[in-house]
Amino acid sequence: MSKAHDLIVFQGSDGWVAEFGDQRFRCAIGSGGVVPAADKREGDGATPAGRLPMRRLFFRPDRGAPPPCRIDCRALEPDDGWCDDPDHPEYNRLVKLPFEASREELWRADELYDLIVVLGHNDSPPQPYLGSAIFLHCAKPDYTPTLGCVALRRPDLEIVLAGITPESAVEVHQD
Repeated sequence: MSKAHDLIVFQGSDGWVAEFGDQRFRCAIGSGGVVPAADKREGDGATPAGRLPMRRLFFRPDRGAPPPCRIDCRALEPDDGWCDDPDHPEYNRLVKLPFEASREELWRADELYDLIVVLGHNDSPPQPYLGSAIFLHCAKPDYTPTLGCVALRRPDLEIVLAGITPESAVEVHQD
């Protein structure tokens, strides 16, 4: 069930949108569309449907101060990564680089990961191949699809972050 401080993501008449309170923002989702969370698989490019709790915010300290928010917040470091190797014990967890297994580098040259909210998908505990690195992050200017995340323009993401509570979630709806 949706709560007042949740970000609701759904297919609108003009593409994917996210509602937060009385505000509506354009957003991007995974290139594989939306699938039931139980059907999400590593590498499928799909965004899992359901209520995904907002676990933690990471921010790039060299690109600005952390935005106001009421969830756990930590500055990214250049050696931060996220394990996306389903066969590794650290699958779907924050890791330090260099890292011997497949991973995503969180300190990127572009601005997509200047703000990253880790979403609660396949994390209690992570199960191999059921999807990793599902984030709410900054969108590309043209809203190019993600690899399975939800993405908003940075100013829109900052509005959302200012209004969330520790109980907030991203609620993703299928068509």
